[in-house]
Amino acid sequence: METFNHKLNIYLESWMGPRDQRVRGWLLLDNYPPTFALTVMYLLIVWMGPKYMKHRQPYSCRGLLVLYNLGLTLLSFYMFYELVTAAWHGGYNFYCQDTHSAQEVDNKIINVLWWYYFSKLIEFMDTFFFILRKNNHQITFLHIYHHATMLNIWWFVMNWVPCGHSYFGASLNSFIHVVMYSYYGLSAVPAIRPYLWWKKYITQFQLIQFFLTMSQTICAVVWPCGFPMGWLYFQISYMVTLIILFTNFYIQTYKKHSGSLKKELQNGSAASTNGHANGAQSMERTTAKKLRVD
Repeated sequence: METFNHKLNIYLESWMGPRDQRVRGWLLLDNYPPTFALTVMYLLIVWMGPKYMKHRQPYSCRGLLVLYNLGLTLLSFYMFYELVTAAWHGGYNFYCQDTHSAQEVDNKIINVLWWYYFSKLIEFMDTFFFILRKNNHQITFLHIYHHATMLNIWWFVMNWVPCGHSYFGASLNSFIHVVMYSYYGLSAVPAIRPYLWWKKYITQFQLIQFFLTMSQTICAVVWPCGFPMGWLYFQISYMVTLIILFTNFYIQTYKKHSGSLKKELQNGSAASTNGHANGAQSMERTTAKKLRVD
């Protein structure tokens, strides 16, 4: 196994250049196969989990969901705060920042971004909770694509560009996850659920995040500073895929739902004419069918 890892590392460095030695010896970062294997295990669970749960009762997981989402909310806030304050006080250039220009700040950014990478492994639990609760309609291509790719992409980021311009997208994403995981943590408590109104805007915030990240990445292409161009072009391409997929999700989930709801009201459907109880029940079913994307 060590021989295989050594040969793989030589191949990756011959293709992508020398790895950043500042992360040598860090958990999961020395060799790629563990990250790849964890992703394969995730995909196998996504495939086999719903089959296993098919003839079983769904688990509530309410207490676990509250703790899980609270934990990710706090971790996301920590990462957002540390990245923004380090970049601001360290004088990071917004338009383009190289990976070897501010040693003390770079080291702090690298430490936080390792947690960001590791959080992508923790977030596999999003899908596992869907499986245990039999919310299989929420396990979409977008959901799986986003979760499976982020962990692997950030293994490569941490090994080649673990600071500098890499901080911006992670900072924005951490902020969005504060909003998102706080919502899902609170929504696990039935008494609070009726007062939560911002779910629709989470996807809008995510789309704004992708456009801002892509725009800031383009700045580094237009005004280069030594940050590897290949990584910038890759990030722009990846942001385009997320914009397309999330836009499609938003249209399918909210715009079409809004149009069908108006049609039901105009036609005097049972959901709108059978009184408050049925109306509330209908809303619950509609809410349950809304897809979660993160």
